[in-house]
Amino acid sequence: MKHTITKRKSWKAMLAAADKPVQLPVAHDALTARLIELAGFDAYQIGGYALSGATHAIPDVDLEKFGEKKFSADWIMQASPLPVLLDVDDGYGDVKNVTRTVQEYIRLGASAIFMEDQQPPKKCGHMGDKKVIDAEVMLQKIKAAVAARDGIDFFILARTDAIDPEGIDNAIDRAKSYLDAGADGVYLEGPETIDELEKIGKELKGVPLATSVLENGGKTPWVSPKDLGDMGYSMILYPTTVIFQVAHAIQKALDILKHGKPLPKPNAVSMDEFMQIVDLPFWAKIEKQFEGKNI
Repeated sequence: MKHTITKRKSWKAMLAAADKPVQLPVAHDALTARLIELAGFDAYQIGGYALSGATHAIPDVDLEKFGEKKFSADWIMQASPLPVLLDVDDGYGDVKNVTRTVQEYIRLGASAIFMEDQQPPKKCGHMGDKKVIDAEVMLQKIKAAVAARDGIDFFILARTDAIDPEGIDNAIDRAKSYLDAGADGVYLEGPETIDELEKIGKELKGVPLATSVLENGGKTPWVSPKDLGDMGYSMILYPTTVIFQVAHAIQKALDILKHGKPLPKPNAVSMDEFMQIVDLPFWAKIEKQFEGKNI
């Protein structure tokens, strides 16, 4: 575990080193970011769907803004030096807001962001009845984001939610224009069939390309990382995989407790295992070294 200030590997370097699609589970809190690192993932994301639910118990329907999410993201990023991708929704406003968002996340040490072209109030990309802004407005936001990074190696992933309201061909055209405006990669949200996934991969061949799989209810079918890689995808986002299982585990633990039963050992970590996860030995070493005593 690294507890010193560590420079994260850049997103581009991480993608270049990967020999398969990079799987990106969401860290909704600092503990989850630590566990993602311990599990051996190359990177992770901080996504709005899980963050809204875990932090405020609210849905991902534009009820939070930059200030709230920045505060949570800062704490999460401190827990792991892995490259991290931040969901910045629609940039939280116009080109001024986009500029500030990029500058602040660079200052906090983020590796990458993805920004979408939904009209406010935005919502989870796998919900229905989405609306998108004019492509020209999104191009302005992308150009502002590129200028705001000021030459720093900071990855900008442009997301389009146009499949639902405009059709897949228009969504692909938008993605191509976003790349022309300076985005480093594109992310087409909400394809509903294997054919659509394949068409996107073919039309955007060779481009850093992302998709998301929301298990247990999302629009996009579950496809193995290998098969998505064969289609041309280099990044796979998993916004719900962890948070849905966390919610279920909490429900089960509370039900057991309510019925006056002890925690079942096979389904839980022990106190010693948890102390290893949060790295008590590191802090014990500091105390021993400088105060001559043990925690």
